[in-house]
Amino acid sequence: GCEAALACSRLGLNTIVFTMSADNIAFMPCNPHIGGSSKGHLVREIDALGGEMGKNIDKTFLQSKMLNTSKGPAVHSLRCQADKMEYSKEMRKVLEAQDNLTIKQAEVSEILFEEYNDDGYKKKITGVKIFSGMIYEAKAVILCTGTYLKSRCLTGESITYSGPNGLLPSNYLSESLINAGILLRRFKTGTPARMDGRTIDYSKMSEQFGDDPAVPFSFDTD
Repeated sequence: GCEAALACSRLGLNTIVFTMSADNIAFMPCNPHIGGSSKGHLVREIDALGGEMGKNIDKTFLQSKMLNTSKGPAVHSLRCQADKMEYSKEMRKVLEAQDNLTIKQAEVSEILFEEYNDDGYKKKITGVKIFSGMIYEAKAVILCTGTYLKSRCLTGESITYSGPNGLLPSNYLSESLINAGILLRRFKTGTPARMDGRTIDYSKMSEQFGDDPAVPFSFDTD
């Protein structure tokens, strides 16, 4: 979502990014890292196109490590464990300083469109409506919903209708997409269990060190 907003605004387009919480822009709800197998290649591609993920993680990582070094170079993949609070804070600074970009804390509840019949298209986007009822007209809408659409948190047999980290879920946008004729599917992600450090016998563990010197993600990082 951050990269899409930045790309549009840097092209000179008047852009607004809606977020459920402005304090949690670019927040990492699960395993806080950037990269890893296959995803690391994607971050490098985003960086080559002028994106911010690589630069931002280079400023805020706790540990950087090149994975799969025992195999061929085609599958080498960089992974950086992040300070999730610092990563979110630094990315928010970038968005707030970007020209042509406005941050709005609100839940988008409906995609607005009109019937349209040209070149085979049947519907044309006209904007979005937020939960308060306010309408924002737009020529294009990019959806980057993450894990918020009608999200549920499962802890054993317990189900909580909540977004990640106790944040509000986005409950209404799904119905709007279905009404527009878009097929939805439910996906599942897993979050590692949190453990109290006082209950762990560290003498039976071996520390997994990062690379030294660390390999930067971004080609623009000194």
